[in-house]
Amino acid sequence: MSLSDPLGIRKLIIENFKFMPNSITQTFTKAQSLAVAKFIALLGIATFLPMFIHLQWLTGPIINAILIITVVVVGVREALLVALVPSSVALAYGLLPLPLAPMVPFIMMGNAIFVWFFDMLRDRNYWLAVVVAAILKFIFLYSIASVLMRALLSAPLVNSLILMMGWGQLFTALVGGLLAWLFLKFLKFKV
Repeated sequence: MSLSDPLGIRKLIIENFKFMPNSITQTFTKAQSLAVAKFIALLGIATFLPMFIHLQWLTGPIINAILIITVVVVGVREALLVALVPSSVALAYGLLPLPLAPMVPFIMMGNAIFVWFFDMLRDRNYWLAVVVAAILKFIFLYSIASVLMRALLSAPLVNSLILMMGWGQLFTALVGGLLAWLFLKFLKFKV
């Protein structure tokens, strides 16, 4: 394995497909490189956006849009990786109040639920996928915030948390779906 091919894919292709013309293996490698570049760009936006924009009503829809775009453009596995990043960055850079730190793993799970159900339903209907995924994410986060966090945190914090993890999550997921749809349509992706 080399630094330019950490997974050893190029070597695997060359060894197993020696009968192919070199242009085919080069094309495959270029296509793979393009997918990696798209993933890194989307991951970068999801990573750095929370550092610069500190408003849930703005970052939330953009992050949800990035999750959907990553599913469509790169794939569900990559989108699941991206789903883990924004909350971690928000906590690490102090954008998320420290008392809300116990909620971070659940926010990651909520993003994963959003990605997973969107991917499962998107071939049926894009909007059905967005709405179902958003509602399931909302139910999960609202339930965690109102039940589990009530046992861990004081009443004023729980009320703020329920507000953040309640209807706001549903709203930001739905708006993110709209933003992703506009972006994907603009770039002529099938949605």
